[in-house]
Amino acid sequence: MPMFDQLDLIKIANYEMPFGRFKGSPLIQLPEEYLLWFVDRGFPAGKLGELMQITLEIKINGLEKLIYPLQKTPKTRPKREKQFKFETRD
Repeated sequence: MPMFDQLDLIKIANYEMPFGRFKGSPLIQLPEEYLLWFVDRGFPAGKLGELMQITLEIKINGLEKLIYPLQKTPKTRPKREKQFKFETRD
């Protein structure tokens, strides 16, 4: 895993994928399977590839929920699972 600084975590939360099937999606929202595809074929060169590798490590370790609060706009946050309300009968 490449070295990173704290600002990289903010970038992962907010930087949008510039190409491909998930173009426009913040890196933290890329599916783990998609990131694993790059493991076999090679990550893009430069900072984007480094951020994608860090994102994969975050996802493999189940830490993505720590990144969501760093997102600038709530619109880019993943939808929460539906909350079920339980009704009680008298």
